[in-house]
Amino acid sequence: MKPDSPATKSIASGLILAVCGSIAFSGKAIIVKLAYRHGVDAVTLIMYRMLFALPIFAALAWWASRGKPKLTRNDWLGVLGLGVSGYYLASYLDFAGLQYITASLERLILYLNPTLVMLLGWALYRKPIGMRRVAAMAISYAGVVLVFGHEVRLDGGQVALGALLVFASAVSYAIYLVYSGQLVQRLGAMRLVGLATSIACLCCIAQFLVLRPMSAAVVAPAVIWLSLLNATLCTAVPVLMVMMAIERIGAGLTAQTGMIGPLSTIAMGVLILGEPFTPWVAAGTVLVVAGIYVFSRAGAR
Repeated sequence: MKPDSPATKSIASGLILAVCGSIAFSGKAIIVKLAYRHGVDAVTLIMYRMLFALPIFAALAWWASRGKPKLTRNDWLGVLGLGVSGYYLASYLDFAGLQYITASLERLILYLNPTLVMLLGWALYRKPIGMRRVAAMAISYAGVVLVFGHEVRLDGGQVALGALLVFASAVSYAIYLVYSGQLVQRLGAMRLVGLATSIACLCCIAQFLVLRPMSAAVVAPAVIWLSLLNATLCTAVPVLMVMMAIERIGAGLTAQTGMIGPLSTIAMGVLILGEPFTPWVAAGTVLVVAGIYVFSRAGAR
């Protein structure tokens, strides 16, 4: 294959898109932590993020639905369920957990998502796991426990609450991935993402209207700008980047490239938030990334 051939250029552009998308996704936790410094709570913060993201995802849903058959009643029920579990609950629980733990620990917990999908597949459909994957899971979870134990010693019991909320977020998103297969085949990935995320946006806005007075919407200007940045650069843009990367290099290589996510989150946490980078964090990160890499390779085989 020549270096300047179309295939080579497609692979190169796919890798660049996958890396940039992974880094952009990982910046979400950094922006959330910065916004919390201005005294805003999780309900209000996620409302602003989803308020700004709603027009983007609604436009994506409209564009992907052009010329396609109308959704049936069962399709709408499926989209509603996936939007609530995969994007609304997952996003809110993640935002809530970030009030209590570092961005580094949050990203490492979310990075366990492939193992949760596999465990759900085993529990629901009795899909075999294999000893190689079990060993890889043990390595990854040991890394998270290592970083978690270090944070508990430094910051106390609230870390346990934050880790539990973020882990519940990962489980919620894993449920979305497990049950989205048939709908993806019928509706297409972009149409499903656009519809499900639009529903999640409406849920987050409705949650704010039910739980908070309108006066709670008055926040520091920095929160507005950070939420706008979160909705665009760390939500809508990386979704499109990852989709374009999958088209060029496939889902497997795109997922492996996503391993840069935890590393970029830790780097930004240290440089932007001033989070400590200790030997415990370094060792835990190596274990998690190595475990997920072995886990993914075992799945490919």
